[in-house]
Amino acid sequence: MIEALTPPPDAVRTRRQRSWYFYDWANSAYVTTTSTVLFSPYLTAVAKSAACPGQDTDLACHTDLHVLGLPISPGSLAPYTVTVSTIISAILLIFVGAIADRISRPAHLLGVFAFVGALAASSMFFVAGSNWQLGVVVLILANQCLGASLVVYDGLLVQISSDDERDRVSSRGWALGYLGGGLLLAVNLVVMTMHDSLGLSTGEAVRVNLLSAGVWWGVFTIIPVLGLRDVRRVGPAVTGSLTAAVSGSVRQLRSTFAELRHFPDTMTFLLAYLFFNDGIQTVIVSASLYGKEELGFGDSQLIVTILLVQFVAFLGALLFGRLARTMGAKRAVLLSLGLWTLVVFAAFFLPSGQFGLWLVLGVGIGIVLGGSQALSRSLYSRLVPTGRESEYFSLYQAMERGTSWFGTLTFGLVHQLTGSYRLSILALVVFFALGAVLLRRVDVERGSARARAAG
Repeated sequence: MIEALTPPPDAVRTRRQRSWYFYDWANSAYVTTTSTVLFSPYLTAVAKSAACPGQDTDLACHTDLHVLGLPISPGSLAPYTVTVSTIISAILLIFVGAIADRISRPAHLLGVFAFVGALAASSMFFVAGSNWQLGVVVLILANQCLGASLVVYDGLLVQISSDDERDRVSSRGWALGYLGGGLLLAVNLVVMTMHDSLGLSTGEAVRVNLLSAGVWWGVFTIIPVLGLRDVRRVGPAVTGSLTAAVSGSVRQLRSTFAELRHFPDTMTFLLAYLFFNDGIQTVIVSASLYGKEELGFGDSQLIVTILLVQFVAFLGALLFGRLARTMGAKRAVLLSLGLWTLVVFAAFFLPSGQFGLWLVLGVGIGIVLGGSQALSRSLYSRLVPTGRESEYFSLYQAMERGTSWFGTLTFGLVHQLTGSYRLSILALVVFFALGAVLLRRVDVERGSARARAAG
């Protein structure tokens, strides 16, 4: 009778995977609505209100804010805040990964980070008037919690799926994330468009949408936290206090960096990911700027483009998950990098004002966006030692966040030197080329064998 009540391993694994998918769905709403679309322009408007009270926030403000005694232009506050947040993440996440691998119930730790992050994201509703300081604090806190939760979440991929399932599982998670983020963004845009009919000012509509992203993140996190609560840390149990876990994690980090040279394929993959992910992130961040300043599209056209990319990326992630079954994850990622290069060249030659061709380009971005990110995660999961998944995924996340300013710096410098956004976008080809060259050197089978032997 007891056996009948105990689900078979396959059924348990399937249930866990379905729960795991929903954290992509949960956090993508914050990434899309808050990080990508709404918060930076809104924080800039609040900063302008503080520096130039009574002035229309659409106009340039030439009075500086003062942060720790340093003069800061209101228009630079948001990117500076993101830069500080990124630098903190690059350092913090490495420690988070080491600690996470010493916690017996990773889903509980995922919940702690996610719920605190969702609370910070929801608190953006209270950023109003001239209170830019609160905006800076909650943005940094939410971003740290997002990064920390993703370290734990990515590490769980290894524990809920077998080697031959990971490409499919990772791809479905990314796909669901794009779908969830796109659905909430569509609702948010309706609220923004109809704010007068709803009795809301523009600022109030933005605050309501920011609140919705935080609530969405928190509510849907309940599904993976409950669904993965029976997942236990792989390896011997760790006893002692949290202080002991932290001190033990520091010692473990030293050994991790010392032994990384014994995993050359893992290290080469991280270097490859550093370059090609930086190119991807720069295209995402700079696409709206390129479309507006170089091609002359309006805000509404750019919003339509963002929605299109979100929903196509849902299909792209599933498509590349299928391709990985036939050609392998590494070849599928290399294919995506080739397609990214074609997208960049197409953007370089795209005539100004051709919105139809711009949407076709958006479809291309969506197809390769989901696939390249989802398969990179699953491919890397094969190269990490068993029982130390979060620790090694913290390096993965740190590589993504700690170097994500290289591409944007290149983009900005090329424009400053040449005055052309077309040459700026073309310069990103270098990142995809270097990433592809390094990725071709990764021997996945050899790296996976070494990781299993070490675990």
